[in-house]
Amino acid sequence: MTAMLTPEPMLQVEALHVGYGRVQVLRGVHLHLRAGELLLLLGRNGSGRSTLLKALMGLVPATGSARLAGRELLPLPAHHRARLGLGYVPEQREIFPRLSMRQNLLLGAKPGPSGAASWNEASVLRLFPALSPRLDVSAQALSGGEQQMLAIARTLMGNPTVLLLDEPTEGLAPQRVAETAALVDQLRSQGLGLLMAEPKPWAWSLADRVMVLGDGQVQFDGAPHELPQDVSAAWL
Repeated sequence: MTAMLTPEPMLQVEALHVGYGRVQVLRGVHLHLRAGELLLLLGRNGSGRSTLLKALMGLVPATGSARLAGRELLPLPAHHRARLGLGYVPEQREIFPRLSMRQNLLLGAKPGPSGAASWNEASVLRLFPALSPRLDVSAQALSGGEQQMLAIARTLMGNPTVLLLDEPTEGLAPQRVAETAALVDQLRSQGLGLLMAEPKPWAWSLADRVMVLGDGQVQFDGAPHELPQDVSAAWL
């Protein structure tokens, strides 16, 4: 069951422009995200879904406005955005392969913003009990599913209020996909705001809203069942 949404958006993005050199990827994107809401980013390959997440995290330059709980993010480096409550799980996971699972978790740990749920090693292991026996194993020895769990657990150790997820089930076995879907639903029910790029059908069934990107702009933003057929045919 979806958590009750707060009246004011936690994340508010206005007129966001992002490019690589002379290539403009996003041209004036607007979005908002509330606590306990899952906003699903959709679009064809190259539509800018991953670029949008990276821009919000401060990994690629952007212009416009992106505010988290009223605080402007764009002038801030990535680590300051993380301290304010923005978490990011990249598609490639980007764990530290030669460090143990526990060391990876500790590297992600930081105090949460005032009023945020407190995530620590004990609480993330309750969320991911399969990781407990593997704490002292090097991250490079983990399976793909275990590495994905570690990437999410490490990000939660930073106590985010908004979580950016880039294709979290890419390359995972069906059982791991189902586990990830259940996890996303659980995090949403706890009041976390989730902005996720994920084309697989399970994400549609959980999403509160879908946002379709195409030609660098938002082509649709609304409930999944309201997506017009012509938009789907043209941009998905």
